[in-house]
Amino acid sequence: MLYTVKATTGREDIVVDMIASRIRVDKLDIQSVFHPAEIKGYIFVEGAVPAIQKAIAGMMHVKGFLDRPVKIDEIRHFLEFKKEHIKVDIGDIVEIIGGPFKGEKGRIQRLSTNKDEVTVELLEASTPIPITIATEFVKVIKKEIKADSAASA
Repeated sequence: MLYTVKATTGREDIVVDMIASRIRVDKLDIQSVFHPAEIKGYIFVEGAVPAIQKAIAGMMHVKGFLDRPVKIDEIRHFLEFKKEHIKVDIGDIVEIIGGPFKGEKGRIQRLSTNKDEVTVELLEASTPIPITIATEFVKVIKKEIKADSAASA
């Protein structure tokens, strides 16, 4: 079963590490310990109540234990991976934040929304070099100002 441990806000990761350490040392019957970043002050522990209580007994930054089981459906949305989509347009100036061209700046030439990729032309190269890279590896530095929005400003 899954149970909730209350912890000092901002110290959740420390408590998770201490519980994991105690599980290893005492060989407690606890399957998992995790802290969703969106939930401040709470840690979820999967295991038997006596094992969880033994794991957190006298532990620093632990504020309490809720002995009511949590249904996985109640917290499933915190556990699912959500790929972040950044909004980019042709002409935007971006910095590459991953891969072999990390740290380089470029201008977006093409978008491939179905593959979640952009083609970037490096700005500081002596000859224009177009490279195709996943959007997760670019950070927008300067948005392209569209002609219609510039005229109305």
